[in-house]
Amino acid sequence: MAHIPDGLLSLPVTLAGGVLAAAALAATARRLHEDELPRVAVMAAVFFVASLVSVPMGPTSIHLILSGLMGVIIGWATVPAVFVGLVLQAAFFGFGGFVALGVNTVNIAMPGAVLAALAAPLLRRGTPLRAGLVAAAVGALSVAATGLLVMAALWASDQAYALSASVMLLSYVPLALAEAVLSGVAVTFLARVKPELLGRKP
Repeated sequence: MAHIPDGLLSLPVTLAGGVLAAAALAATARRLHEDELPRVAVMAAVFFVASLVSVPMGPTSIHLILSGLMGVIIGWATVPAVFVGLVLQAAFFGFGGFVALGVNTVNIAMPGAVLAALAAPLLRRGTPLRAGLVAAAVGALSVAATGLLVMAALWASDQAYALSASVMLLSYVPLALAEAVLSGVAVTFLARVKPELLGRKP
């Protein structure tokens, strides 16, 4: 459950998430160029569709997040792309909700954007296979970071969530492995056929 539903978070956590999300959106929107918009729109659509499909996992459910892969392909634009996807999911399907929108945006988008930015020099050099392995690590670590942020938000809201949040965190392990494989395969392919998408020389 990367999307935290409305009604679970305390007011301070909700406000803090909203402020952080607003600041991140303002900062990343300034970096966004007009020629990048089609690519960002495609990744937002991929996130929108992929994260709607939930798979039951014990007491909770999991779904693809793809923030690591998004971070590798569109960089800091991951933040507005995820935000738009979350808004549409909340509007059309009631998924996540509007009150928790800021926290969900931070939890899902920021790990992928930050980790991809840190890994960018490694992604731009070396063989396509190396780029794929780096992307796999970014994908897995992004999921792990999202899980920790979700757990922290729930715990900070009410310590009664501590046990259930800890159990829920375990469900992120198979998701991290799945996203590592998906990100690795996708980036290895892109590094071969469309290297400029990753900032690599053709």
